[in-house]
Amino acid sequence: MTKLNELAPKDGSTKGRMRVGRGPGSGKGKTAGRGVKGQKARSGVAIQGFEGGQMPLHMRMPKRGFNSRNRKDFAEVNLWRIEQAIEAGKLDAKTAIDAEALLAAGVIRRAKDGVKLLGEGELKSKLTLTVYSATASARAAVEKAGGSLTTTKPEAAAAEA
Repeated sequence: MTKLNELAPKDGSTKGRMRVGRGPGSGKGKTAGRGVKGQKARSGVAIQGFEGGQMPLHMRMPKRGFNSRNRKDFAEVNLWRIEQAIEAGKLDAKTAIDAEALLAAGVIRRAKDGVKLLGEGELKSKLTLTVYSATASARAAVEKAGGSLTTTKPEAAAAEA
């Protein structure tokens, strides 16, 4: 029976730590893999972004903007891309088109927080679309082509109440 003071890892399963600065024969002598001279060759150095006392670049630049942690990230789709998929036979203009249909057709890579329809390009097909939101020009183009557009975005009044 093995005693606690005799426990040891199996032979070859562990490797000893590299002892640096112990002569040229060790392969890690003299500068011990730190290059040569200077502050960075010494121990206890943390210089990230330090410029010798001069005001660092990241502090000289002005602060700009704000990114909310709760912001939504949308998959944006232009009208021409949907029309292209219909002409290629990847989308069926007669069925309702939503995020899942666009994903299956390869129009978008992932649905993210929803699909936003943008108005670039021309729409020839009559479509029934369901998206999170759409620009005014995209809405006008869909209605001009004789289609209908439903948005799932909650109204601003409902969000405030």
